[in-house]
This record gives sequence, C-alpha cells and structure tokens, in this order.
Amino acid sequence: MPGYGRADSEWELLVDTGRDFLVERARLGKVTSYTELNVSLARRTGCRSFDFERADERAAMGHLLGLIVERDQESAPSDPPLMLSALVNYLDANDAGPGFYQLAKGLQLLPVSASKDEKFSFWIQQMKGLYQRHGASPPGA
Repeated sequence: MPGYGRADSEWELLVDTGRDFLVERARLGKVTSYTELNVSLARRTGCRSFDFERADERAAMGHLLGLIVERDQESAPSDPPLMLSALVNYLDANDAGPGFYQLAKGLQLLPVSASKDEKFSFWIQQMKGLYQRHGASPPGA
C-alpha cells in the first residue's frame, strides 16, 4: 500500500478515517467534495493534506478513494457492490470524477463503453444504494 510519499501506517489511517467520513456522509444522505474530504482527513488524522495543485497528489487522492472502496466492499459487501467514492463530487460538478468511473469499469460494475447517460445513471444508483444501506433518505426524497 505504500506510495505517493506516505508510509503504510499513514495509508491505513487515511483509509479508515476516509471510510468513516464517507459513511457519515451517507448516513446524512449527503455528498461531499474532494476539498471537504481532504480537510476532514487532515483534521482527523493529523496527516498532511493532499495538494491538489500537483498531479501526483491528485492521483494519490484517487488511489486513496480506490482503497476506501476496496476496504468498504470487504467489510460491508452488498449486491450490487456499492462504491463509497460515489459520494465525492468532482470539481464544481454534480457528478463523480472520471476516476470513479474508471474504477467502476475496473471492478466490472460499469461497461467499458458506457455512455455519459449510463455513467450518470450508474452514479445515481450508487448514491441511492449507499443512502439506503446507511439508513438515510436521498436528498429530495
């Protein structure tokens, strides 16, 4: 798990804390942003924050979200599989980022050739499933 200039122990802490934060958001029926997640992780763990001005640090956040999804699927399996990273909105958009869809394709949850509409529908279903699993009502419900 090491990489991006962080020790194994730091990654473990970030994964656990990030998963807890995203589960809290799901219970509230809310999404978050990369910035809010970043600030929360730094505050809760004391670890340095991710510097989104740097490509390697943006990639590290994507790596972290992939690890969180993996950990969540191991500890709370569901059918269909749910991706906690669906709750992290992409920059100034009401949607997940491209890394979310790449991970979904890699996990074979989304067809490689998925259209924009198919991706958006998949994202909405993921959010609804997460809210339901954690006992929240989706916004506007």
